[in-house]
Amino acid sequence: MPGPLSDHRGIVLGIARRHVKRGPMLALDQVEVSKAAGVAGDTRGRPGQRQITILSAKAWLVACTLAGADLPWLARRANLLIEGLDLRHSSGAVLHLGDDIELLVTGELDPCERMDAVAPGLKAALTDDWRGGVTCRVQRGGLLTVGARAGLRRAG
Repeated sequence: MPGPLSDHRGIVLGIARRHVKRGPMLALDQVEVSKAAGVAGDTRGRPGQRQITILSAKAWLVACTLAGADLPWLARRANLLIEGLDLRHSSGAVLHLGDDIELLVTGELDPCERMDAVAPGLKAALTDDWRGGVTCRVQRGGLLTVGARAGLRRAG
């Protein structure tokens, strides 16, 4: 029997994709999410452990404060920005988005050296306490819109 929805008052604040590797992140109001393509049109969306990446709005603000930078969330290069959910240590949990979408959290999203090119010290600020976000695999797809509700069902 799955665990309870431990966090259920989250909201999707942002959606983004990049059409080419290392290309700019493009903000979207809505997008189709699928098992085959992750976020439709995103270069990294093929099936696997890192099909979709998700960033906590709170964690991003903390990281930016620690790095002494005021940056838009798109600088992190994640697909989704979520508010109101604690994503720390959530490997194995299922993230519910809107009415249909289910994502399996596969692990912590480790920041790369590109973050220090955005702002010196940003990589280190993102490294601690899962501030860099999480990686996910699509279990059930659907249409995702900014403003959709989000919930996290932890394993156990």
